Amino acid sequence: MAAAAGAPGRSRPAAPPYAKSGRRPRERRNMAASGSGGGSRADNGYGSQQSRRRKGPGALATAYLVIYNVVMTAGWLVIAVGLVRAYLAKGSYHSLYYSIEKPLKFFQTGALLEILHCAFGIVPSSVVLTAFQVMSRVFLTWAVTHSVKEVQTEDSVLLFVVAWTITEIIRYSFYTFSLLNHLPYLIKWARYTLFIILYPMGVSGELLTIYAALPFVRQSGLYSISLPNKYNFSFDYYTFLILVMISYIPIFPQLYFHMLHQRRKVLSHTEEHKKSE
Repeated sequence: MAAAAGAPGRSRPAAPPYAKSGRRPRERRNMAASGSGGGSRADNGYGSQQSRRRKGPGALATAYLVIYNVVMTAGWLVIAVGLVRAYLAKGSYHSLYYSIEKPLKFFQTGALLEILHCAFGIVPSSVVLTAFQVMSRVFLTWAVTHSVKEVQTEDSVLLFVVAWTITEIIRYSFYTFSLLNHLPYLIKWARYTLFIILYPMGVSGELLTIYAALPFVRQSGLYSISLPNKYNFSFDYYTFLILVMISYIPIFPQLYFHMLHQRRKVLSHTEEHKKSE
């Protein structure tokens, strides 16, 4: 740029199409493909400090997001404490679901607001992707665990509840500190490391719970619609649950390996930043 500006009599070459954005086409394509940097709610738009500087929410929106994430962190901490207290009181890990059923339903359903955050542009993340990820958990909470009472005593329920609880405490605290521009390394490390165990643990619990619900759904005909009816429409909830289980096959590896890639990228960037200081 300096050579071009200091060469009188020459016409300045046309700026490349990426000059205004400062990124080459490949870089822009890569950013578009990676969305907000979280294929599994890894960032939801405000996990990356660079993203915030580029598209950061205003002061009012930031204040709201901080309050939201603090409340959600506190809510999942309540669930964690409830699990520990129930375990110490009973001396067994069986049927601990009933001790945290109400706060679990409340705070997991509260995650629906994250879809609105994306829809209104408060958080620069994909509405479709966020909706899919949030609704899958809300579905398991209400349409499976709540609706099929028989599975509430299954150990698989505790498996995904524990995985969700630890994950969400880390995730919402990560978002809170990121918004405040003061992210402790320990939380960042936990965010991009503990999923290696927690994600397979949660998925296993979810699949086993859906599988345990199948016989009861088939026997009761829960949420199923049979022909003939005035709408000329049929729906088999039992088959639908099987399809949900099958959908985990392509989705789980894709998200898991994406998160591993994000972990390597984030932690390596952190190490480079430490060395440069």
